[in-house]
Amino acid sequence: MSDTNLVYAYAVLRRTPEAAAATPHLRGVAGEPIHLITPAVTGPQLAFAVGHVPPADYDDVPLQAHLHDVDWLESTVRSHHAVVAALVASGAAVLPLRLATVYRDEDRARQALDTRRGYFLSLLDRLTGHVELGVKTYATPDITPPEAGTEPLPDPVTGLGVGRAYQVIRRRRQRRNDEAWHTVTQAAARLTDTAATLAVGRVAHTPERGSLAGSTPGTNIGNDAYLVPADRVHAFRTGILATAEGIPGLRVEISGPWAPYSFALQPEPYEEPAA
Repeated sequence: MSDTNLVYAYAVLRRTPEAAAATPHLRGVAGEPIHLITPAVTGPQLAFAVGHVPPADYDDVPLQAHLHDVDWLESTVRSHHAVVAALVASGAAVLPLRLATVYRDEDRARQALDTRRGYFLSLLDRLTGHVELGVKTYATPDITPPEAGTEPLPDPVTGLGVGRAYQVIRRRRQRRNDEAWHTVTQAAARLTDTAATLAVGRVAHTPERGSLAGSTPGTNIGNDAYLVPADRVHAFRTGILATAEGIPGLRVEISGPWAPYSFALQPEPYEEPAA
């Protein structure tokens, strides 16, 4: 391992025997072995799970270039998540860090643990025994958001010309679509209310559009993350699916359980003060 390598931090966790036993078997984003480091001053209760990575890939300039490389980014995300997931599987309470949280050396990483020790511990207390579940709601492809500025027309009457008849038919179809959209969005709101009774936290992410939506059919109208007690995961899934059952045009996807990415602090790397 070169002394010039950077320190890539994957997660904050309590230094438990289980976590210490899990890390030697893990490999990170550069294929590097993972280990735990503890604060410089405040004792071994907290730890960063870290690996040493080459500056040629993870220093500021090359890293910014890599973040625009889809293949590199996908591989790095997978490797980063694999480390976090393995730590969670060990039974440790984990605060996942954002992708490419990099420090110049281990001393700076230790200082970051010291500086934010109280906040890290309070978050770990909150997240211990909890997991993240994702809930996405979709309007089926035959239901689309209402057109802006449209006004309903009266029912067609006899004697219309072809052009006028076409416009009336089109507007009637739009009106039926708008009514279906209203039904779906109201149902999605009730689903959110149900989820709130079963979870202890919610983060509303931006609904996915365009390329972010991939090949998933329909319009994504809700994209939420919920913090759920680990012993309530089945009840959460059952409650959400029961609320959505039988509602025409509504489709629900539940993912997880995951490490609580949406509820963990995302600390900035420590930087030395300017002289």
